[in-house]
Amino acid sequence: MATWFDWDSNKDRENQAKHGVSFDAAQRAFADPHRVIAEDLSHSQVEKRFCCFGRVGDGFLTVRFAYRGGSIRIIGAGYWRKGREVYDRENQVHRRTARRR
Repeated sequence: MATWFDWDSNKDRENQAKHGVSFDAAQRAFADPHRVIAEDLSHSQVEKRFCCFGRVGDGFLTVRFAYRGGSIRIIGAGYWRKGREVYDRENQVHRRTARRR
């Protein structure tokens, strides 16, 4: 099953200016087999939002998104230290669990 991404082109330009990441490039975080998806609990509106933490090239990208109409709607993206911390912590937990089996 194919995954579809979409975004607002104005928001994409703003994100590139502010964080140096295009939403086109942000899609790559979802391709990381060790990516971490978590609900964005700090988002207080009606729509549930999520974060994808994934390795892209030499960095770790955090992508904020929502599921809309069968696609992933990218809201924002950047290389933030906290995203790297979540990625590392969650992947260490999975490695420890796998070793116990």
